[in-house]
Amino acid sequence: MKAKYIFYWATTSLIALETFAGGVMDLTHGRTNIFSGPTVVDVVTSLGYPVYVLVILGIWKIPGAITLVVPGFLRLKEWAYAGIVFELSGAAASQAVRGQPKDIIAPLVLLALALSSWALRPPNRVPGGTRDQKREAPSVNAA
Repeated sequence: MKAKYIFYWATTSLIALETFAGGVMDLTHGRTNIFSGPTVVDVVTSLGYPVYVLVILGIWKIPGAITLVVPGFLRLKEWAYAGIVFELSGAAASQAVRGQPKDIIAPLVLLALALSSWALRPPNRVPGGTRDQKREAPSVNAA
């Protein structure tokens, strides 16, 4: 059980950090690899998307990343995971349609990381998990 908890926090920390940094890069029109690589504007426009998409993505990524690591907000965490999965699978699909197979690898690896984080969540971070069951237990016993 301890190994699962460690892997959960390792994957969650990595995906939250990547999502947060990605949101900052989207909003500042920085580079895809923070210090090197093409700018996010170049990547988005080469895929045929308008530049304003970066503002939308950046605004949602930052609070989504924060939501993953703070305690509570279980339903909001589910939405954050969903948004990250939509964004990364969309990035992989966009690169596939563009015909750049090597550019599909990074979003797919990050997608696997996000899905791993979601699957490894401890019961107190799952809607209906341990914490919610304790709260509802008295009403179940009273019936």
